[in-house]
Amino acid sequence: MVPPLMGESLQVGIESTTEFDVDGGLLTDVGGTIAASVLSTPGMIAMMEKTASMLVYPRLEPGQATVGFEVCVKHVAGALQGTRCAAHARLEEIVDGRKLRFAVEVVDADGRTIGVGSHERRIVAGVGR
Repeated sequence: MVPPLMGESLQVGIESTTEFDVDGGLLTDVGGTIAASVLSTPGMIAMMEKTASMLVYPRLEPGQATVGFEVCVKHVAGALQGTRCAAHARLEEIVDGRKLRFAVEVVDADGRTIGVGSHERRIVAGVGR
C-alpha cells in the first residue's frame, strides 16, 4: 500500500488495502470452545476500520481526524491463525462534507471473502495531528 501524499483530495472512489497476518490481538478461540485460534469478528472489524481511517487521514486538514460511528458487516468465513489477509476500503460517499461512507471487506490470500460490509466515519476537529 502506498500512502497518499498530504494535500491529495478527499473524493469518492479512493481506495486502499492493508495486508495483515491473523495473529496476536486479532485472534479468538471463542472462550476455548473451538480447537483453533481464528480471526475474531472484532479483529476483522478493527482491520476494516484501520484501513478506512488510514485511507482518508493524510487527506484531511491539519487538526482533523475521523472517528467511526457505524459498522454493518458480515463475518462469512473463518481465517486460521497465521493466515495472510487483506482489508480493503473504498470511499463510497461523502455526506455534508464530514460523514464518510465506505465499502469494506477482508479477503484471504486466496481471494476468499472473510468479511464484507459497510463502515461510516465522521470527520472531527481538534483531535488530529
